[in-house]
Amino acid sequence: MSSQPANAPETITVNSTRVACDGASDIPGGASLGHPRVFIEIDRDIGFADCGYCDRRFVLAAGAGAGEHH
Repeated sequence: MSSQPANAPETITVNSTRVACDGASDIPGGASLGHPRVFIEIDRDIGFADCGYCDRRFVLAAGAGAGEHH
């Protein structure tokens, strides 16, 4: 995996190479406080991807996504 810059405001470890982000799924009040839902694909060679709206960084857990087929 590539080294990760430490400038992401929030880092979330995930077990899938495809994640959804709406910027507010964990905030009381929900989507009205977030952004449009986007689906983000994590490249296994890089190991992470950032949301273009809220800059959340989604990091693929070690060994995760190995059995996925696209």
